[in-house]
Amino acid sequence: MRSRKALEAAENRLLPIIQYAGDDEGHEWPVRLLLWVLKCLSYVYGFVVQARLYLYEVGVIRRFPLGCQVISVGNITVGGTGKTPMVEKLARELSAEGRKVAILSRGYRKKEKSSVQGFLDKITGRAARTPPRIVSDGKRLLLDSEMSGDEPYMLATNLPDVVVLVDKNRVKSGRYAVRHFQCDTLLLDDGFQYQRLSHRLDLVLVDRTNPFSNGHVLPRGFLREPVSNIARAKFICITKAQNGSTQELRDKIQELNPDAGIMECNHVPVTLSGAFSRNKYPLSKLQGMKVVALSGIASPQSFENSLEKLGAEILKRQRYADHHRFSQQEVIDIVNQARELDADAIITTEKDAVRMTRIDRCAVPVYFLRIEVEFVNGREEFQRCINQITFSNADPLGNKKERRAAAMYARIK
Repeated sequence: MRSRKALEAAENRLLPIIQYAGDDEGHEWPVRLLLWVLKCLSYVYGFVVQARLYLYEVGVIRRFPLGCQVISVGNITVGGTGKTPMVEKLARELSAEGRKVAILSRGYRKKEKSSVQGFLDKITGRAARTPPRIVSDGKRLLLDSEMSGDEPYMLATNLPDVVVLVDKNRVKSGRYAVRHFQCDTLLLDDGFQYQRLSHRLDLVLVDRTNPFSNGHVLPRGFLREPVSNIARAKFICITKAQNGSTQELRDKIQELNPDAGIMECNHVPVTLSGAFSRNKYPLSKLQGMKVVALSGIASPQSFENSLEKLGAEILKRQRYADHHRFSQQEVIDIVNQARELDADAIITTEKDAVRMTRIDRCAVPVYFLRIEVEFVNGREEFQRCINQITFSNADPLGNKKERRAAAMYARIK
């Protein structure tokens, strides 16, 4: 618990000076020294990333095919692009087309074994033999957010017909999904960098408001890999496209990847729900409401802007580090603060709501905004993406080739 709080405190100090272009300018010498050290580390990190990718490309490190459709949804920056609603929308569309879908997640910040136990499991081979955590079997919700991670739990809650598995080894969880649940389509949540499992198609999300951070890879910036690597993506979705022109960003993307299908979307609120009761209310309920905005996400500004557009008056903006898990005492303290401010409600995000410990006596109601993807441009590209996965309106020859390859991989497996 202490180590997690220390990590969050370090994140809160560092993120404001590396998240956006220009944030790293005009600081005192101790900060400039820190940024220089981070820049040196970025060169090392970038070299390792590119070397690893090259070894996969030339076959020195093996990629594993599973004989089914494997689709990754990810980005090249850390957090904040809205992957989870896009994974949900993709899973819904594919299920409606008759595909048996499984979502494979790493389960970021789920409850882990101790470091010692994890090391022993790895060297004894037990880790490879242990089945993935089954968040949902496509019929029942089986794990809570602490054991599965907030994003897998949220997806499992909203997609009752979809299998959701959690494991760092997504080759293992993919095999499990195929063998035990007869899944024919695997969605890798945050899978663009996961090269060990062969991808049929990569969908990459780019945040219009901060597409490539400050241009540096981790830890000097927010890039997970160099911007040029976006050339691997088959489809690219520009998110938060509602305000401002996207033409400059589209030109940059087309320069880096002229063959990619480009779409644009917003993540729009659709309902207001009780964080503990799950009762649903119309968004008009927020009109004129005095609220405390509570969030533990990578980009809280977008969430807070949505509240204001819906007519809420924000009395306090309570922000925590991304993926912060709220203790019961923290929830009680926030409720008491809201009561002292004479707030009508506490509004949080859906991802934060699943990480909040329930309290039975709540002096101020707690709600979350339910967000869904809405395309503003390129809806036909999204449909083309679906068609390529389901072989609808696809090139007949390509269809036969892919089916032949899938059959071969299934025999190998």
